[in-house]
Amino acid sequence: MAPYDVNLSWTEVRDIFRVWREEKERKSREIIDMWLLTLKPMAHKLGDELLEQVYLAALDCHKMDVADSCLTILGREFPQSLRVRRLLAMRCEVLGDEQMALNHLEYILNEDKTNVAARKRIIAMYKSRGNTAKAISELNEYLKSFMSDQEGWQELCDLYLLHQEFSRAAFCMEELLLNSPHNHLYHQRFAEIKYTQGGIENMELAKAHFCQAAKLNPNNVRALFGVLQSANNLAQNAKVPSKKKEYIKLAAWASKHIQECYQGASENPIAAIEAMFGQMQLSSPA
Repeated sequence: MAPYDVNLSWTEVRDIFRVWREEKERKSREIIDMWLLTLKPMAHKLGDELLEQVYLAALDCHKMDVADSCLTILGREFPQSLRVRRLLAMRCEVLGDEQMALNHLEYILNEDKTNVAARKRIIAMYKSRGNTAKAISELNEYLKSFMSDQEGWQELCDLYLLHQEFSRAAFCMEELLLNSPHNHLYHQRFAEIKYTQGGIENMELAKAHFCQAAKLNPNNVRALFGVLQSANNLAQNAKVPSKKKEYIKLAAWASKHIQECYQGASENPIAAIEAMFGQMQLSSPA
C-alpha cells in the first residue's frame, strides 16, 4: 500500500477502520499494515468489531501471528461466544483443516440451530469439496427454516442444474418468483430452465416467462432472444394454423425489438442476428 500518515493517532486509525467496516471495504493489506504500525500496542483498548476486522484481514493475508493474537483477546473476553467459535472455524479452513472447521461449525449448530452464518458456511464447504449431494441436502434443511432467503434458493437452483435436475431447479425459481414476481431475471431464468426441459407444455411456459421478462425490462436482449427461440420452436410444432400464425407474429416482434436494442451500439451484431434468422424456417400458414 502507499504509506499512510504514521503520525495518525490510534483513535484516528480506529475511526478509519470503522468507516471501512460501514462501507464494507475489505482493504486487508492496509488494515494489517496500520495494525502493526499503530494499533497493536493499543489492542487492549479496541472493541470486538475492530479486532474481528483485523482478524479477517490477517486470514486474508495469511498473517497467522496477527490472527492468533486477535483471536486470543476475543476468546479471553468472550469465552463462550459462538461467534468466536466461528472465527476459529475460519482459521481452520485457512490452514487446510476442513474437518476441524466442520466440527466447530457443527458444534455451533448444536448450540444454536438458527445460526445462519454457520449453516451457510457448512454448505459452502461441502460444495467446495465437490460433495454437491450433501450441499443440496444441507441447503434443503436450511430453507425449511429460512424460506424467504432468496440467495439460498438461487444457490439450490444452481446445484440442481449441476445435476441436471431441471424440475427441481424450476421449483426453486418458482419460489423466487413468489417472493419477487417483478424480477425480470427470475422470469428469464425460469423460462430458460423450462426451455431446456423441452416439450410443448414447457415451451409454452418458457415463452410466457420470456415475454414477461421482456415486458418488465424491454432492454433484456437475452429474454427477447428467448421469446424468439421459443416462439420459433412452437411454430415448428404447431398443428393449428391460427396458433402457428400467432407464434410467427411473436417471433417477428421479438426480432424487431432485438435489432432496435442493438441500434447505436458500438459493435454491429446485425449480421450475426441475420445469420441466425436465416437458420430459422418460419413461414406463414397458407
